[in-house]
Amino acid sequence: MSKVIVHVIGTGTIGEPLTGILSDHKEDFGIDEVTFNKNRPLSGDRPKLEQMIRRGALMCSGKEHVEAFKAMGLEVAFESEEAIARATVVIDCTPSGVGRENKHQYYERYADKVRGFIAQGSEFGFGKMYARGINDDVLDKDKDQFIQVVSCNTHNISVLLHTLADDGQGALALEEARFLCLRRANDISQDGSFIPAPQLGGHSDPQFGTHHARDAYHLFQTLGYDLNLFSSACKTNSQYMHALHFSVKTKFKLDMDGVLARMHDNRRVAITEKGSANSVFSFGREHGHYGRILSQTVVSTPTLAVRNENEVVGFCFTPQDGNSLLSSVAATLWYLDPETMDTRIDCLRPYLFQEV
Repeated sequence: MSKVIVHVIGTGTIGEPLTGILSDHKEDFGIDEVTFNKNRPLSGDRPKLEQMIRRGALMCSGKEHVEAFKAMGLEVAFESEEAIARATVVIDCTPSGVGRENKHQYYERYADKVRGFIAQGSEFGFGKMYARGINDDVLDKDKDQFIQVVSCNTHNISVLLHTLADDGQGALALEEARFLCLRRANDISQDGSFIPAPQLGGHSDPQFGTHHARDAYHLFQTLGYDLNLFSSACKTNSQYMHALHFSVKTKFKLDMDGVLARMHDNRRVAITEKGSANSVFSFGREHGHYGRILSQTVVSTPTLAVRNENEVVGFCFTPQDGNSLLSSVAATLWYLDPETMDTRIDCLRPYLFQEV
């Protein structure tokens, strides 16, 4: 039998921890080999790359960079295109827009060799949109060779809708929902793009506002829903966590006890009494995998309110990257074997918290 190989392209805020998760749990996942692609030989990245290799992953790069990496004391195991061609699953963790370019430039040429391709975040049009626990049942092995794991804030929006608007029969009964994404300026690993004060965003989409609601709409459309969603966004001068204000109106009555029970019953939802991003972030740093909580949202219960018996209002935090990491692993395991995906992913349960 041929090796089961998962290849991660990119070593940034998603690519690095994803390579780590896959390497640490490859026996649980049924993976024989993990490879990752590093595009540029930067000396400042050497400690990070050494640690990724120490965990058992093999580094790949363009043939023009082999000697430069060798001079840094790092071995390039495979050339970039060779790594794609020999992989069972390819996960693209490059910056926004690059994944679609890579699809046309590389992935479509190797579609007869690779079982599946996964892209991250804002790669609209790459493939079927996916979030763990939302639309697993509509994935089709005969049609879905390309999957787009939705962004971290879209994960947050989607799990809130899935939790609060369920009619008790497994269907959504939503009147409308509005969201304000309070986004961090940049990641703690990044030096650039920080802002000195909150920066307001526009509404580029007349129907949905920002891509967060648009992507959530299309995610639920894979399940046959036509939801009334709208989102806004602004950046804040913080590096800790995204926060989200939500207003979800259902077609049935709700009370606070019922809302809390729904959140308690969904293991992808964490609740907290904390109201500050730094305290939630600190919990993830101490108890998460690579400092990341893999829950899809962390709801601040003191901020919750129920209006007119059918509208839930409140704030929550987005475990950026964490929820996307979980869905990326789930999609990978689905490509390997849909029947055993739920069992194999169970090893990550310690990083899904009921309470923070």
